Amino acid sequence: MFEINDWFPVWLSLKTAVISIIIVSLVGIPLARLMEKYPFRGRDAVESLLTLPLVLPPSVVGYGLLILIGKNGPLGRLAAEMGLTLVFSWAAVVLAATVVSFPLMYRSARAAFAGVNPNLEKAARTLGAGEARVFFTVSLPLAWPGIMSGLVLAFARALGEFGATLMVAGNIPGRTQTIPLAIYYAVETGRQSTVNGLVAIITIFCFVLIFLVNRWSNSKNLHV
Repeated sequence: MFEINDWFPVWLSLKTAVISIIIVSLVGIPLARLMEKYPFRGRDAVESLLTLPLVLPPSVVGYGLLILIGKNGPLGRLAAEMGLTLVFSWAAVVLAATVVSFPLMYRSARAAFAGVNPNLEKAARTLGAGEARVFFTVSLPLAWPGIMSGLVLAFARALGEFGATLMVAGNIPGRTQTIPLAIYYAVETGRQSTVNGLVAIITIFCFVLIFLVNRWSNSKNLHV
C-alpha cells in the first residue's frame, strides 16, 4: 500500500535538484573546458580537489560544509553580517546537493571535451571565429551528449543526497526534509506505506529520466 500525506519532501527534492544542476552547469561546464584545454602547473591537484566529494563519505563532506557555513565559519560569519543563517536552511540543502553532485557532471564534461576533435576547433579559428564562438558553436555542441549524461547523473545524485544534507540542514519537516530524509524518518517511525510511496516516486522518476536520456543518446548515435 502506498500513502503519502505530505508531499513537501518531493517538491523540495525536485526544486533542490533543479537549482543544483543549474549551478553545477554554470560553473562546471566552463571549468571542465578550461581544465581540459589549458594545462597549467598544479592542474592535477586542483582536479583532485574538485572531484574529492565523489570519494569522500557524505558525512565527511557534510562536516566540511558545516565548518564552512557554520556560525564560526567564514561563509557563516559573512551570512550572519547580512542577517542570514545558512545552516539548517534550504540554502544548506542546495549547497549540499550541489557539492556532492558536482564531480559527476565535471568528470563527464571534461571527458566529453577531451573527445572533441581539436582540428575542428582549429578550422573554426582559421575561419576567424573567436574563442567564445568556437566554444558555443563547435566545442559545446560536440561535447553535449557526454555533458548531458553527466548532468543526468548529477541530477539523480542531488535528488538522492542524504548524509551531507543531514549534517548541514538537519531533518526538519516542512523546511529541510528531502525525499531521502523523509524515507529515513518514515522508517524510524514505522510508517511503511509512506516509505513505499516515497521509494516508488524517487525510483520511477530516476528510471524515467535515465531511460529518456539513454534513448536520446542512442538516437543521436544512430544518426551519426
